Amino acid sequence: MTRQIRLLVNPSAGKGRALEILPDVAGALRDGGADLEILLSRDFAEAKSMAHQAIADGVDVLAVMGGDGMMHLGVNTSAAARAEGRSRTTLGLIPAGTGNDLCRGIGLPPKDAVAAAEVIAAGHSRSIDLARVAETYVAAVLATGFDALVNRRANQMPWPRGSTRYALAVMAELRVFSPLRYRLTLDGQIRELPAMLVAIGNTSSYGGGMLICPQADPYDGLLDVTIIHPVGRLKLLRLFPEMYSGNFVRDACVEQLRVRGATVEGAGLVGFGDGEMLGAAPLQVCSVPRALPVFVTE
Repeated sequence: MTRQIRLLVNPSAGKGRALEILPDVAGALRDGGADLEILLSRDFAEAKSMAHQAIADGVDVLAVMGGDGMMHLGVNTSAAARAEGRSRTTLGLIPAGTGNDLCRGIGLPPKDAVAAAEVIAAGHSRSIDLARVAETYVAAVLATGFDALVNRRANQMPWPRGSTRYALAVMAELRVFSPLRYRLTLDGQIRELPAMLVAIGNTSSYGGGMLICPQADPYDGLLDVTIIHPVGRLKLLRLFPEMYSGNFVRDACVEQLRVRGATVEGAGLVGFGDGEMLGAAPLQVCSVPRALPVFVTE
């Protein structure tokens, strides 16, 4: 039986590169014998409506192509429908943005959209865990400290685009940053402490490959917690490049834990999940094991 694939594309992703590579992506999907329908979204609201309609129509595959925002939309639309028992659709992820951290975290090629489409065409799927914060699912990382403030600042900057904007936001935030006060409840155990950041990961990276939770496994039913205890601004700045290799965890200021659930409280704390603003603390997060089937390499 021919599989029905609905491909939802953010045409502006990757500074417009998504449209350039779309014919090759579509070809890879069709080579697998699929009945393919391509949808180009003009804005977030239209993309959300299209994703919901695909689920309602019962297509075999909803494939989303774009950056982290499109991945977050695909995950939340699909996972919510699964949780309510009204979906048989499997999610496909095709990276075409600048970050692509979810793809990286589940073993998909983060910079090769055609190779990711070939994974969907091959048809091997596996159910991944998700984190849930209130009614929102987070597939990669929940950021709540210095990293979240950098994310917020970067989102407010009209220029430049891509990873350069994030680097400039780091420098700007660092000039005014001081340790934040946290009240953490980790699997029922309460801790009150100052910290530079507390990140909670279902997968390993954010910010385009920064391995903030380098051992996170989206199949183990647990969330990885990384705490960076108070350090000077120059020390924090030196740690950031080491996040791309994961070597920063060797520093004495870094603590790592694994939990099934956590609550993050503290004045002035905000949460970003998968790069999207979730709101101010308190933030309750729990692991949802095997929440969503997605296409992965065998």
